[in-house]
Amino acid sequence: MRFAIKTRPEHTTWERMRDVWVAADEFEVFESAWNWDHFYPLSGDLAGPNLEGWTTLAALAQATRRIRVGCQVTGMIYRHPAVLANMAATIDIVSGGRLELGVGAGWNQQECDAYGIPLPPLRERFDRFDEGVEAMVGLLRDPVTTFKGSYVTLTEARCEPKPVQRPHPPITIGGRGPRRTLGAVARWAQAWNVIVTDADEWRPLKDTLDTRCAEVGRDPAEITCSVNVRIDGDVPQDQAIEAALGQIADFTSAGVDLIVLNLPLDATPDILRPLADAVAPLS
Repeated sequence: MRFAIKTRPEHTTWERMRDVWVAADEFEVFESAWNWDHFYPLSGDLAGPNLEGWTTLAALAQATRRIRVGCQVTGMIYRHPAVLANMAATIDIVSGGRLELGVGAGWNQQECDAYGIPLPPLRERFDRFDEGVEAMVGLLRDPVTTFKGSYVTLTEARCEPKPVQRPHPPITIGGRGPRRTLGAVARWAQAWNVIVTDADEWRPLKDTLDTRCAEVGRDPAEITCSVNVRIDGDVPQDQAIEAALGQIADFTSAGVDLIVLNLPLDATPDILRPLADAVAPLS
């Protein structure tokens, strides 16, 4: 099993988040670290603070040296895909080729309403997502990209300088929609992330992904499958880690490749040593 960490940028400070990522960089068992792409908190006081994902990610990439960095996952509705491609290329350069490019169609009605960002109906949202991913791949991979879709148009468009990772940083698509999301995973992604309650919920989704891969002639073994396991901050730390180990065992048996350990809200670096010691024998 492979392991990553995720820190929630809500109800915390930049300094606290930075210190956790810098500390995680020293534990080889954690291969990547993730934040999220929201403008409002998702828990507690929704009027509270929440650090912006991509500017924070750039700073965290500069603060670390080894661990791979990603946003789980970027809402395609928030930024034009050409702008996002340039952001991704730049962070891949800043990090020395450590970016994991996490993307999803987007869903947060509250943020969209507050900021006047259109949140299209589901079908249109996924049409826009499919076009956006294809446009980004072209910009990151090719010298010049021309693309004409229903929602995205590129005319001899350039994205320079190119990212360090070629043909582009690995793409992680997040979500569980059986046809549109998993279809996009099969076509474009190097990794798939989904939030599920347990392995029994995950298995039929993986079967569906295998079907989508067969439809497009893709080997599903090429796609890293990841799930999130929460480290409960409301119980003693040893109990929280023990509970997580039980979930990890179940997901391992089910065939999951990567466990993203969701750290407690406003976690400190002190949690990383016992967590690393607990999961290292499983890696």
